[in-house]
Amino acid sequence: MSETPVTAPDVDDLPGGLQAGVEAILMVVDEPVTAARLASVLGADGADVAAALERIRNSLEGRGYELREVAGGWRFFSRRDFAPFVSRFVIDGQTARLTQAALETLSVVAYRQPVARGRIAAIRGVNVDSVMRTLATRGLIEEADTDPETGAVLYQTTSYFLERLGLGSISELPRLSPHLPGIEELDALDPNP
Repeated sequence: MSETPVTAPDVDDLPGGLQAGVEAILMVVDEPVTAARLASVLGADGADVAAALERIRNSLEGRGYELREVAGGWRFFSRRDFAPFVSRFVIDGQTARLTQAALETLSVVAYRQPVARGRIAAIRGVNVDSVMRTLATRGLIEEADTDPETGAVLYQTTSYFLERLGLGSISELPRLSPHLPGIEELDALDPNP
């Protein structure tokens, strides 16, 4: 199985040209990237990329972040002067990972919203009270409304949830049916679709 290469325009024809192209890639890297790799991806001359990197680095004086050359490559970092504030932000719960139970519960809310806590518990087969509190505390779910028949609180995902997943709306969530054989039968069995 061969992959079809992505056809890209000439980077110089885009707004901001080569420098903007370098910045765009540096915004998404999770480890330092070499100037040679940037040149290859952007279809540019290595010397031009090196010059763009220096221009970017120089343009960030007085900003809260900087471009550093580390480990043989380039990457954006927050400025060392702001380390106490960045550390405080990260330590205040922003990096804590969700447990498997929390991920499963969040998935049920995302795909069934608005949904009552009792319905979530029935789908998962376990008590979800503490997990729901955790998800609400982290700003991933919120109360949406109440069920007119039962009076149960209904939950939905938040805009923060969408932001963390990089989605514009819930409609952009991937469809589950390709990953679950027999999904048609599951919908038929669900008394509250």
